[in-house]
Amino acid sequence: MTVADRAAQAFGETFGAEPDFVVQAPGRVNLIGEHTDYNDGFVFPAAIDRWIAIACRARDDSRVVLHATAFDETREFDAAADLSRDANWLDYPKGVVDQFRKGGHAVPGFDGVMVGDVPVGAGLSSSAAVEVATATVVLELTGITMSGPDVALLGQRAENQFVGVNCGIMDQFVSANAADGHALFLDCRDLSYEHVPVSAGVARIVILNSGVTRGLTDSGYNERRSACEKGAALIAEASGETIGALRDVSPELLTQYRDALPADIHRRCRHVVTEIDRTREAVADLRAGDVAAFGTLMNASHDSLRDDYEVSGPELDALVTIAREVDGVYGARLTGAGFGGCAVALARADAVDELVQAVAAEYPSQSGLEAEVYVCRAVAGAGRVG
Repeated sequence: MTVADRAAQAFGETFGAEPDFVVQAPGRVNLIGEHTDYNDGFVFPAAIDRWIAIACRARDDSRVVLHATAFDETREFDAAADLSRDANWLDYPKGVVDQFRKGGHAVPGFDGVMVGDVPVGAGLSSSAAVEVATATVVLELTGITMSGPDVALLGQRAENQFVGVNCGIMDQFVSANAADGHALFLDCRDLSYEHVPVSAGVARIVILNSGVTRGLTDSGYNERRSACEKGAALIAEASGETIGALRDVSPELLTQYRDALPADIHRRCRHVVTEIDRTREAVADLRAGDVAAFGTLMNASHDSLRDDYEVSGPELDALVTIAREVDGVYGARLTGAGFGGCAVALARADAVDELVQAVAAEYPSQSGLEAEVYVCRAVAGAGRVG
């Protein structure tokens, strides 16, 4: 049974009726380009076949009644009233409704049941999938026309302004705009993008969940983002050049003005500047069919995230090391913000079973934890499915 089917079934059990429709939005894994999105850089995520689905029925009032099976609880709010944070899962759909209202759109009430198989807290963008799925519900209910990029921007504003997490645009963008069988090469400065084929016949996407839950609001994410902004400002001041973000800093310029930066800020900036170059190069390698070269750059990305950006940890490092030692694994790196969550590996199809077995055999003794493994395919973005 698909996640969408489960949502429709749960709707009947919760509300005693059939839903009017079901929408779904995918989670994502970022193949390369980490902590570059909020620096106006490039990212290369793929939407994955792990979903948030919402089964929905319109109401004749302005109440939004939403049941989340993951938490086995029902919460509600008035879509016509002034909205404030609750500091729980409802903030994500509520923030989306708030953004529609700020855009001048009245949002009607609805009953909904939300079902998902995107692991929460794993760095696979369950929150962005909730935001994009909720936006898709509102578009279906109201008939409002909105482009995929605008849906992504609305979801990002909901998370920034309502939930209070200073996230970049990548997660919502790929959830709303992905194409089946492709990863999405996104320029986070102007939101231009290209769909690049990721053939399951050439390489499989394998996600390794460390079992270490992370939360952006209580992690070092905002601290890293602030360091990047400070670094860009210091280099601009020292060089006299116009620098809007670290995207505008070349490796040569960073080296030239290294002494203008405190050591920790220099390391943060070095990761971002080199990661932007790695991402461009990796996408070119994949277009050319050189999966091995792509994997080598994945490895370099992880090492930079571990050493310069310092967002890895012993569990993620262990998973990456285990994966890299399996014959047929092209590359492995942490994915997402870090501080726990997941690693991603790109592997030959005939190496996947050995990778799964190696993780099961070696990771518990190294970490005291069990790792969940998801063998994924790249899927299309959000939409109505029933």
